[in-house]
Amino acid sequence: MVVAEILTGISLVKASADFIRNNVAVAKDISSLASSIDDLFRGESEVNKAANKKSGVGIVDQFGVESVAQEYVNRKLKDEEMLSVKNAINMRFGPNSWSEILSERQKRIQEARAQAIKERRAALARHNEMMENVKVGSFVVIILTIAIGLLMWALVIST
Repeated sequence: MVVAEILTGISLVKASADFIRNNVAVAKDISSLASSIDDLFRGESEVNKAANKKSGVGIVDQFGVESVAQEYVNRKLKDEEMLSVKNAINMRFGPNSWSEILSERQKRIQEARAQAIKERRAALARHNEMMENVKVGSFVVIILTIAIGLLMWALVIST
């Protein structure tokens, strides 16, 4: 399973890198390459996730020479492709283009994480408020039940 994920990631990285290298010269702006750059990052992420994912894999598979060598070679291939894309983008759009793309991507990832944390906190606050309302409601129901019970008992005793 891990090997298939790595191979999918590697093939996505290679295909995206090839497309970018072949079309960077004719691209009028970076947005025409945006989907391929996204695919490149997605493939890189898949390679990294698959290489780090070890659960469910036996000791021999994790530490065997073939597995270690394959992971190493795949990481090196990914790094080569990423470097070639970096060079192609920088040659076409200026020396800092790739680093600006990476900075903007990192900024957006951080913003998305911060938003997710904010949403989780808001959901937790809503949950806590709802639980507090349930507690108060339960308390009211218990008090009313006791009061009704006492009234009924008082009526039974008085008759």
